[in-house]
Amino acid sequence: MINRQLLLTYLYLLIYILLSSGVILYNKWVLSPQYFNFPFPITLTMIHMGFSGAVAFFLVRILKVVSPVKMTFEIYATCVIPISAFFASSLWFGNTAYLFISVAFIQMLKALMPVATFLMAVICGTDILRCDVFLNMVMVSIGVVISSYGEIHFNVVGTIYQVTGIFAEALRLVLTQVLLQKKGLTLNPITSLYYIAPCSFVFLFVPWYLLEKPGMEVSQIQFNFWIFFSNALCALALNFSIFLVIGRTGAVTIRVAGVLKDWILIALSTVIFPESAITRLNIIGYAIALCGVVMYNYLKVKDVRASQLALESIPERAVKDLGLEKKSSDLYVPDSGINNPNGGKNGWNSSPSDSSVDEEAPLIPLSRVSHLGRSQPGSHTE
Repeated sequence: MINRQLLLTYLYLLIYILLSSGVILYNKWVLSPQYFNFPFPITLTMIHMGFSGAVAFFLVRILKVVSPVKMTFEIYATCVIPISAFFASSLWFGNTAYLFISVAFIQMLKALMPVATFLMAVICGTDILRCDVFLNMVMVSIGVVISSYGEIHFNVVGTIYQVTGIFAEALRLVLTQVLLQKKGLTLNPITSLYYIAPCSFVFLFVPWYLLEKPGMEVSQIQFNFWIFFSNALCALALNFSIFLVIGRTGAVTIRVAGVLKDWILIALSTVIFPESAITRLNIIGYAIALCGVVMYNYLKVKDVRASQLALESIPERAVKDLGLEKKSSDLYVPDSGINNPNGGKNGWNSSPSDSSVDEEAPLIPLSRVSHLGRSQPGSHTE
């Protein structure tokens, strides 16, 4: 007889994979001039941020599902604002890439997420340069270069947008880890959206006003309320599905699910968007990059388990004296954004990206989500 809890876990994983893939394909369909023809990625991102912020406000202030955290002006200025700025940038650049390159090629480029996050972590001093990890990063980079060389419809502008979005997301992940944990601030998905979505909306307003507003003649805009509503709803649901999956599984499972999702997404995108053909060199390059990502994930999980064993070997009294908590989830450091987020989208990944707009990128570190998912999801990524 199949264990009911195990079946529920697989159901959550399936929902996560479907929503993650669906949000990416939906965004591509909406933005692509060949389909729905709404070539305004900043506007689409602002719709997602506005919708997510409104829902979060309703849940926090009206229904009082969760209580807002103790937010001071200092924390908001030094933590929320910079994180929101990079979150908005990653979504802006990631969504803009859909106008120039295929979904399949975007997923291949997102293999660079561990490379970007590792580099940002080393620069910010939260990680050290290790030979084994560096070699994995070289393997991933070589694979992505080969895959790019084999891309039939290679576009420099689209590639630059996507890579810039990846590095913006990587910096957001590192900043989230450094700033929020340094301040001792713990956010769940609802409170994350409550504080970060409105701030991201404000940041996006400036580029929207300068870049998209002049070209948005009402007579030329194809606006369908139900399409944009359902698109924003899917993005919001993706954030919560990541929260549920991480709460019931672990880092290894979510990473494996992310890899599986990428392959499914690449295959689906070639069916739904026939113009995005895949070459043999694409597959070879992506396979090489994926090997590097898998090895990198293995090293990270190995480090986490070693840290867990070291912490568990400390006597309970010593742990209390040091002010430590034996929570394995708090030892997990977000790195690849889980394709994410944007990765990606992905930071809570992750992964908004896969941000909630770009794809799935969550707004808070996976360590915090993991802890909350197992204990108090109602208290305390788009």
